[in-house]
Amino acid sequence: MKRICILGSTGSIGTQALEVIEANPDLFEAYVLTANTQADLLIRQAKKFQPACVVIADDSRYEYVREALREEPIQVYAGADALCQVVQMEPVDVVLTALVGFAGLRPTLSAIEAGKPIALANKETLVVAGELVTQQCVAHRVPILPVDSEHSAIFQSLMGEQSPIEKIILTASGGPFRTYTREQLRDVTPAMALKHPNWDMGAKITIDSATMMNKGFEVIEARWLFDVAPERIQVVVHPQSIIHSAVQFEDGAVKAQLGMPDMRVPIQLALSYPKRLKSNFPRIDWWEMHDLTFERPDTEKFGCLQMAYEAIRLGGNAACIVNAANEVVNLAFRRGECGFLQMADVIGQTLQRVAHAESLSLDDYLACDAEARRIAKELISSNHS
Repeated sequence: MKRICILGSTGSIGTQALEVIEANPDLFEAYVLTANTQADLLIRQAKKFQPACVVIADDSRYEYVREALREEPIQVYAGADALCQVVQMEPVDVVLTALVGFAGLRPTLSAIEAGKPIALANKETLVVAGELVTQQCVAHRVPILPVDSEHSAIFQSLMGEQSPIEKIILTASGGPFRTYTREQLRDVTPAMALKHPNWDMGAKITIDSATMMNKGFEVIEARWLFDVAPERIQVVVHPQSIIHSAVQFEDGAVKAQLGMPDMRVPIQLALSYPKRLKSNFPRIDWWEMHDLTFERPDTEKFGCLQMAYEAIRLGGNAACIVNAANEVVNLAFRRGECGFLQMADVIGQTLQRVAHAESLSLDDYLACDAEARRIAKELISSNHS
């Protein structure tokens, strides 16, 4: 029985992880559940799965959650610091980091410090501080098991392989606007961008997918997860999302992982590894697979993807700056305060204004994040006024 701590149990990945746990009650236990602001869903999850404790990161919802669970044998905590504490609880066997954005960094590092294996769905942890996180993983002998479908596919393609990687082929759906002209992109609304053609995801990652920033972040994540130089990571637009990613070896052979677009598959593998578990998840109908197509990504139309490549080139704190600015513009776009194409412009301007730095500590990353957010907000405000 593996006791699972789910950081972000009320989000898209967290709720699907609970489906996996519910389907395998003899193998997994939801030991810790956490949420940011979705108190009502957290309460329902707690009553159903009976974890040892829950955390509501929003302090203002603490009394509400505590009172709702007063009759349950469940400890209730609140605040960001509590997230860093519960991941270190002795009975926890695996920490699934499904928080959105920069918020996942501190608790993930805290879990690594405690020697807990990480099932990583929070790509921003490696985007922002990949060098620091990987150093800590080596120091504490902690494995990271990827939950992103693309990185899980790469991980699966490397199982049993001893040969060097020649190239990683990172597939992308292209999002809902891959065929749009730049002029058409100017008129994209939040409602349009929140409709992904293949995947059911949270609002933030859905917008990131539409701008292709999500794919840029995945390039950075792959660079750290698999210790591959960025120039050996090739993004290929594959609109059907059947090939989740692939690895090319020195002899020219390519191994890929295929499957229906269903995040429960990589979630279950990360929790059950090294075993595969039987499931009733949808299977490919090969007679319906008429066309699998592949295209080059257009970094001129999708400037956010270009910003991610620029962050890799610069190194140091550049990816931290890009991530912080992206979180600001993503939210601003959803609120109608920033245009679709303007997002990449603000990120680029923020990257130019924040001082470059190398070999950062956690405190350095926190300060850099705060500074980049401040500048991005100022840029949006000046453009919006």
